[in-house]
Amino acid sequence: MKGSIAITAAAAALAGAVATPSSLQKRASSVSSSKTPVVSVKGNAFFAGDERFYIKGIDYQPGGSSGGAGGSGAADPIADSKVCQANIEQFKKLGVNTVRVYTVDNSQDHDECMQMLADAGIYLALDVNSPDYSINRNEPAESYNDVYLQSVFATIDAFAKYDNTLLFFSGNEVINADNNTNCAPYVKAVTRDMKQYISSRGYRAVPVGYSAADVESNRFEMAQYMNCGPDEIRSDFFAFNDYSWCDPSDYKTSGWSQKVEQYGDYSLPLFLSEYGCITNDRTFEEVESLYGSQMTPVYSGGLVYEYSEEGSGYGLVKISADDSITTTPDFSALQKQFAKAKPSGDGGYKSDGSASTCPKMSTTWEVKDFTGEELPAMPDGAKKYMDKGAGKGPGLSGPGSQNAGGTSTGTAGPGSASSTSSGSPEASESEGAGVSIVRPGSSDGPLFACAAAVFVSTLFGAYIL
Repeated sequence: MKGSIAITAAAAALAGAVATPSSLQKRASSVSSSKTPVVSVKGNAFFAGDERFYIKGIDYQPGGSSGGAGGSGAADPIADSKVCQANIEQFKKLGVNTVRVYTVDNSQDHDECMQMLADAGIYLALDVNSPDYSINRNEPAESYNDVYLQSVFATIDAFAKYDNTLLFFSGNEVINADNNTNCAPYVKAVTRDMKQYISSRGYRAVPVGYSAADVESNRFEMAQYMNCGPDEIRSDFFAFNDYSWCDPSDYKTSGWSQKVEQYGDYSLPLFLSEYGCITNDRTFEEVESLYGSQMTPVYSGGLVYEYSEEGSGYGLVKISADDSITTTPDFSALQKQFAKAKPSGDGGYKSDGSASTCPKMSTTWEVKDFTGEELPAMPDGAKKYMDKGAGKGPGLSGPGSQNAGGTSTGTAGPGSASSTSSGSPEASESEGAGVSIVRPGSSDGPLFACAAAVFVSTLFGAYIL
């Protein structure tokens, strides 16, 4: 999100822990609606059944979500059914089919709000991190630990059961400069681990991917990196934040035409996890292009930043202390553009393709601790969750996870979550445990922290770790 520099992490899974039919039945969806059929990945697009699905959404976190120890400043917008219902009425007026939520309380029940969203035809795109349970990109090795992974797993447990859970973000804007790209292996390890946990627990194949910062110098390298290697360690989609179209502009002036060309052969679903420049008055002219025939062969829509005004000038509505909602001119402008955005057919998507080549070292891409397809191995303390589940989540009042648990102790080879550093015979035990996605074509040594000393924020507003 705009101003956020936190990512999430999850744990790796072991392929042997495949769910039985009885366990699958226990994990059946508790929310179902004909308005929100399950969405899956086919080629470089999302599909709801046989119909291509385009994300037409907004970023939604009223009250913000940054906070100090204990998550005191964080808020879960889909745990309170009264608040949820009032905002859903605005979502329907706006014409969205997806909301992105950056922080939830994984110890709370979300059945009521998720059902209301489903009944309104709205999906959830969910970040699995929270203010005190996130990867510190200044100390990724230390914060990539089993305590943190338990929280992420608990979030997956809480939301994989809903048919209208569209996707999980494994991280958000962790890399925001040229000097912290050596954190990328941790981001990719998070994605690998979440996919394997979903599979080992017998859940529906909820897509997992990453939301990249609006950093032109290494964004494409990150996209390539998240899509290289075996399916088990590749993302299911890639998203990035893009504020380059500032009205008045157009397809070419904004640079969007060059990005369509650059990502033309990308084989995963691609969409904007944030967009909506506020340099000038927002008329959201970019919506017509985003859902038009020039972009739909490559892009699957996007999420406008942001629903409620949180002090940065991006809000589509203002929520007062008594919870009353007032729409802004931006709301009306976006509402008008969304009403006209009606892509037709399959949008020219690509049903075939191949994995990307891992990017080479450069001045703006410095992944050297784990070469090529090698990643940090799963922390040993997290392995038990594959068989037993994560248990109750710590919620937003937990003590936090950074520097709190056992960390990774080696390097995992391609398609594996287990360490190969010590010649372990289980090195490839988790191969083949990835999420079932229709694919288009289908260094040893101590782990150390990223060189850049940066402050980390979670979502709306930075806070120093």
